[in-house]
Amino acid sequence: MLLAVLSGFLLAIAVPALHRMTGKYIGWALALLPASLTVYFASLIPAVQADGSLLIEYAWLPGLDITLNFLVDGLSLVFALLISSIGTFILIYSGSYLAGHKYLARFFVLMLSFMASMFGLVLSDNLVTLFVFWELTSITSYLLIGFNHEDIETRKSALQGLFVTVAGGLALMAGLILLAIMSGSYSLSEILSSNMALHEHAFYTAAVICILAGTFTKSAQVPFHFWLPNAMAAPTPVSAFLHSATMVKAGIYLMARLNPSLGEGELWSQTLMLFGAATMLTGAYLAFSNTGIKKVLAYSTIMALGTLTMLIGVGTELALTAFICFLVAHSLYKGALFMIAGALDHQTGTKDITVMGGLRKAMPVTAVIACLAALSQAGLPPLFGFIAKELLFESLLESPIWSAGLTIATVLAAMLLVGVAGLVAVKPFFGKSGNTPKKPHEAPFGMLIGPAVLSVTALTFGLVPFLPEAALLQAAVASVNGAAVETNLALWHGVNKPLMLSVISLLLGWGLLASWNRLQSRLHAINTSAARFGPEAGYFKFMEGITIIAAWQTRVLQNGVLGLYLLILVAVTFGLTGYTLLTQHGINLTLNLADSHFYEWGIALLLVAAATFSSTTHSRLGSVASMGVLGFGVALTFILFSAPDLGITQLLVETLTVILLVLVLFKLPEFGNLSSPFERYRDLAVAIFAGMVMTLVILAALDVQYFESISSYYIENSATLAYGRNIVNVILVDFRALDTLGEIFVLSLAALGVLSMIKLKAEDQHKP
Repeated sequence: MLLAVLSGFLLAIAVPALHRMTGKYIGWALALLPASLTVYFASLIPAVQADGSLLIEYAWLPGLDITLNFLVDGLSLVFALLISSIGTFILIYSGSYLAGHKYLARFFVLMLSFMASMFGLVLSDNLVTLFVFWELTSITSYLLIGFNHEDIETRKSALQGLFVTVAGGLALMAGLILLAIMSGSYSLSEILSSNMALHEHAFYTAAVICILAGTFTKSAQVPFHFWLPNAMAAPTPVSAFLHSATMVKAGIYLMARLNPSLGEGELWSQTLMLFGAATMLTGAYLAFSNTGIKKVLAYSTIMALGTLTMLIGVGTELALTAFICFLVAHSLYKGALFMIAGALDHQTGTKDITVMGGLRKAMPVTAVIACLAALSQAGLPPLFGFIAKELLFESLLESPIWSAGLTIATVLAAMLLVGVAGLVAVKPFFGKSGNTPKKPHEAPFGMLIGPAVLSVTALTFGLVPFLPEAALLQAAVASVNGAAVETNLALWHGVNKPLMLSVISLLLGWGLLASWNRLQSRLHAINTSAARFGPEAGYFKFMEGITIIAAWQTRVLQNGVLGLYLLILVAVTFGLTGYTLLTQHGINLTLNLADSHFYEWGIALLLVAAATFSSTTHSRLGSVASMGVLGFGVALTFILFSAPDLGITQLLVETLTVILLVLVLFKLPEFGNLSSPFERYRDLAVAIFAGMVMTLVILAALDVQYFESISSYYIENSATLAYGRNIVNVILVDFRALDTLGEIFVLSLAALGVLSMIKLKAEDQHKP
């Protein structure tokens, strides 16, 4: 399993060499990997049917209890099969669509890396590894959207998608941590099998908000839906794979995965229903009101994502059955339609639906495939999309809450979706021939095999729905529901309410399609006006605000004054340290002043006097000399407390430092009054504060002892083991010899420095 998940990364390394070897057949060669993975994942179906789920474990960071565990059940297996099977045809399609592109090898490296990231995401059992793969999909998606990096608009779209999804990813990280705290485990399988009532936990609301923020941004739910259509700046294979069947469904996957654990709370279910319905209506309207074929498909994808979110929120067994069926149906027809859109763009030179028309004569095979996929999108029998649509209406009619409102909203969305299906199938291929930039002709085989297989699969699943149901869909529904569910998929259930609603949506949708030309100008005007106040406008305002704040803080904090940098660093560091010391430990220090001696107080006063004089004098040489006194005072402290070795080292280094500074500074003028009185008193206050905090930290540290002191060991063994009665020397030379080596190195450098200065002075004296 580990090799299967990471195989995409491994193959990506070899892509440049394979490209040189296979040339124009690179797409076919690379497609062998996802095709093999499809067979491998399909071989796991019997085990999942028998056991419900498989848990495959690999140790990753055992010390942190982080493992590469993979959970294979009905839900993860459905996603894995969609990723691998659709990915197979996408790679073949890409080889034809981007034939001769100078960055083709780079494209396949990114596509394989993304595919591997998606496998890791949907199969991971550990929350940490799931989040790692989640962020990898965002990064690889960013690189794929911005593949045509020479275009500034493409780069903007890629950055927008990255910013929105990564911002949501940060919220998701917090939510997953809260979920682990609530459940006591980072393992999804343990969380799902636990009987804990997570909705009663104090962290439940915060966890749900953070997790939904991550999933909503990833799956383009309102108000974060605006990034997905802009991501259509990517090459069509990217749109077909990432933004219809895989990446945008990552959020849907996670919501479905966590539904058994978090779905018992009303916050979860009602939020999903509300935002899902709003996204469904928004996506359907915007899809119908656009003219670019890829934008139309992108907005219809938003509609489908909203529908899936709404069905998870409804949460009944019937709704979850509809969820799985709609998930599979949408992946099949949308992957096919995106590839058809790419073929139309590739062969005609335009994405504008209004320019296309009558292409069935020049592209008959493409027309048949497009109509088959569009019929599934519209929900017409005998396609699998019809079964999913019937289940959708039936589940909403039986919804425990908001049944009427959700049903009406879904009928409106389905009506608009019928019009959208007509736009991508009827408008380009039928009617009056358009004047396209390129003379249209049939797409090559590599660009048609994928949509053909996906469309035929949708037809097959519609004619014999018990095959996918028995194989995997029933197990997937059980995974989302958290318990076994009896499903009954059939093409015909008789004349009932869902069928009547479907007929109504078809008739009204056909009427809208017939009026599309007349409505287009009005819809465009409405969209233009609304765009000035929509969420995308808010995104740009937010980005402008970030730029303004960044410029302001740069002027304030990074104005080129080194002293200010140091002041802020010291103030913040010691402020946080002092706050932590006060709140976490308190200031409860015991000072035994009775054991102190007068000469110790004398040295302390000498240190204070030297520091004060150094800070107030106007003489540079006087300041250096007083700093030398401060260093010598520290050396006296070492000597008084039985560390003569340290004292001697301190004396030598301090002497050298004073000499060096004197030689450098004796020709410079005196200090100038470059600071105002306020600035000097401010710096004095910060300095005193930092010194007090450091003193308190040291005194507090003296009272903390986590382990038994090792002093007794040195006292007992210094003479017997090291043959020395000076314990400090024994420690430095025998027990901690590297300390002595370091000191020797320091002293050697100091001696070399003095020697160099003496020789340099001697050479200067002999110069004429």
